[in-house]
Amino acid sequence: MAAAESRPAMKSRNLIAIDAMGGDEGPAAAIAGASVAKERFPESKFMVFGDESVCRPLMAKYKQLSSDCDIIHTSEEITAEAKPSVALRRGRSSSMGMAIQAVAHGKADAVVSAGNTGALMAMSKVFLKTLPGISRPAIAGLIPTRRSESVFLDLGANVECSKRNLVEFACMGTILARAVLGVVRPTVGLLNVGQEEFKGKSDLQEVANLLRRYDQHFEFKGFVEGDDVATGTTDVVVTDGFTGNVALKVMEGVAQAYSDFLRRSLRSSLVSRVGALLASSAFERLRLKVDPRRHNGAMFVGLNGVAVKSHGGTDSVGFANAVGVGIDIVKQGVNDRIISDLAEIDLAELE
Repeated sequence: MAAAESRPAMKSRNLIAIDAMGGDEGPAAAIAGASVAKERFPESKFMVFGDESVCRPLMAKYKQLSSDCDIIHTSEEITAEAKPSVALRRGRSSSMGMAIQAVAHGKADAVVSAGNTGALMAMSKVFLKTLPGISRPAIAGLIPTRRSESVFLDLGANVECSKRNLVEFACMGTILARAVLGVVRPTVGLLNVGQEEFKGKSDLQEVANLLRRYDQHFEFKGFVEGDDVATGTTDVVVTDGFTGNVALKVMEGVAQAYSDFLRRSLRSSLVSRVGALLASSAFERLRLKVDPRRHNGAMFVGLNGVAVKSHGGTDSVGFANAVGVGIDIVKQGVNDRIISDLAEIDLAELE
C-alpha cells in the first residue's frame, strides 16, 4: 500500500485551495461560494486556481474576498468527460491538479472541487498518497435521516472492495461521526439485503464477524437494509462504492420526485393553495431539512491530506457548505485521529 510521506508544516490555518474551473457553474459558483464561506468562517483564506481573466472580475464583486483570496492562474482544466487516466497524465497543470498539489506541498490545508469525481480521486491518491495503514481511500458523506444525520461510505471511490477495505471504512466512518456529528460511541451498520446474519454474500458475513471484534472503537449493530439508511438506524453505514453510489443516487432521485409531487399537489386547486399558505412555515422547515445544498461536500477519507468533493451542479450555498466540511475536517484533526485509531487495530490478518 502507499505510505504517507511527511508533509511540510502548514503556513496558515483554514487556508482552502479551490478548483474554480470544476463543476457545472465553474468559477461563478466557486467564487460566490467562497464569499459565503468567508462570512461563515471569517478566519478562512482562499487560494483560487483558475483562469484569472475569468476569476478576477467575479472576485471583484465580493469585498470580503479582497484581502484573503489569491488567484493562481491556469487556463487548463479537467473536463467532466475526462477519464481519470487522462487526468493523471495531463492534469498536473490544471486548476484541479494545482489545487491538490497545494495541499500536498503544505501550502493549503484542504482542497475543494466540484469537478470530475474520478479525476479528483485519482489525482488526490497520487499527489496526497494514503494515510499509514489505509489500503484504499473512500468517499464519505453526511446524509439526512429521521434521527439527525449519518455518515455513509463508500459513495463511489471503490466499485469493488475487499474485507479489509470495508473494515477500514467502518473505522474511518466512526472517526468522522465522532468529529463531525459529536457522537461519543458511534453505531455502525453494514449495508446488506437483509438484517439476518445468514443473509448476503459470504464475504459480508465474514466482515460482520470481524467488526464485532472492534467494540472498543464503536458499537456494531450488524446488517442494515436500504430503508435503514434514511431512518438513521446507525450513525455510520458501510458499503462498497458501487452499492453506495447507486443508493445515494436513488435517494436523491426519490427526494426530487417527491418534492415535485408535493409542489404539483399544492398547486392543484384553490383549497390546496390556501392550505399551502397556512402551512408555509412547516414546509419551509421541511425544505431546509432535505435541501441537498446543506449536505453538500463529500470527503475523501484515508488520504494524507484533506480533499472535499462538491456536487457538480451545486450553487454558491452548496459550495460554501463543501468548504465548511473541509474546514471542519481540518479543525477536528480527523486524519490524525484515523492514524491513531488504526494503530490500535491489527489489520494484518485481513491481507
